[in-house]
Amino acid sequence: MSAAEATLGPGPAQPNSRVKAFLRLVMIEHSVFALPFAYIAALTAMFRVDESVHWGTLLLVTLAMVGLRTFAMAANRIIDREIDARNPRTASRELVTGAVSVKSAWTGALVAVVVFLGAAALLNPLCLALAPVAVIPMVVYPYGKRFTNFPHAILGLAQAIGPIGAWLAVTGSWSWDAVILGLAVGIWIGGFDLIFACQDVRADRAHGVLSFPARFGIPAALWGARVCHVATTGLLVWFGLATDAGAFYWAGMAIVAVAFVYEHRVVRPHDLSRLNRAFFSVNGFIGIALFVCALLDLVVRGLTV
Repeated sequence: MSAAEATLGPGPAQPNSRVKAFLRLVMIEHSVFALPFAYIAALTAMFRVDESVHWGTLLLVTLAMVGLRTFAMAANRIIDREIDARNPRTASRELVTGAVSVKSAWTGALVAVVVFLGAAALLNPLCLALAPVAVIPMVVYPYGKRFTNFPHAILGLAQAIGPIGAWLAVTGSWSWDAVILGLAVGIWIGGFDLIFACQDVRADRAHGVLSFPARFGIPAALWGARVCHVATTGLLVWFGLATDAGAFYWAGMAIVAVAFVYEHRVVRPHDLSRLNRAFFSVNGFIGIALFVCALLDLVVRGLTV
C-alpha cells in the first residue's frame, strides 16, 4: 500500500468490481436450479409445435429467466438486509458489509426487471401481459418470513412460474402439461428450502423470523422436505406420461430418484454438516441431469437441433 493509499484510504470501487459484487450478491450461478426445467418446458413445447429448436426464443427465455431471478434475489437481499445482519451465517453478505450499496442493489434489480419485461415483450403478447403477475411473488417472498411459518411455499409458487412461462413463450397459449412441470419444480424447490432453512433455526427463533423449521423443529422440516420430494417425483412422472416421454427421460427420472434418496440420507436432524452438499451440489445435479436426459429423449424422438 502506498503512503497516499494509507492516508486517504482505498478509492471508490471500480465499475467492474461493483458488478462482480452485485453478481455475488444475487448468486447468479444458482440460476442452474431453475433454468434446466424452463428449458425442458420450452423444448418440449417446441417439439409439440414443429419438432424444431427455435434458438431466438430459447435465448429470450434465458434472458427472461435470469432477469427475473436476478431481480428476485436482489429484492430479497435488500428487503432482508437487517435480518441478515443479525444472523452470523448471513452477516457477511454484500449489503451487510457494504460491498454493495442499497442504491447499487436497487439499480441492478431495476436493470434485471427491465431485461425480464423486455424479453417477455419480444416473446409474445400473452407473456408480456402476464409478466407483471410473475414479479409479485418474487417481492412477496422475502416478506413472507414476517407473517407466515410457510415462506417456503411462497418461494415454491414463485419458482413454479418458470416452466409455465417458458411453455407460454413458445406457444403463446396455456398448457396443463406445463403446470404439472411447474408444480414439480415449485414443490422441489420449496422442499429443499425447508432443508436449507434448518441451519438458521437458532437465529430465526432468537430474532422472531418465521419459518417451518423454526416453528416445528428440524426433524419435522426434514420430513416435510421428504414429502415434497416424493410429490416432486410423482409430478415429474406425470409430466413424462403426459408428454409421451421415451427411454432417456425415464433414465433421467431414475437418476433423480437416486439423487433424492442420497440428499435425504446425508442430512440428519442432529447433523447438518453436509447440508450445503445436499442443497447446492445434489439439487444442481438434479436439474442438469434431468435436462440432459430430457433433451436426449426429445432429439431421439425427432427434435431438430
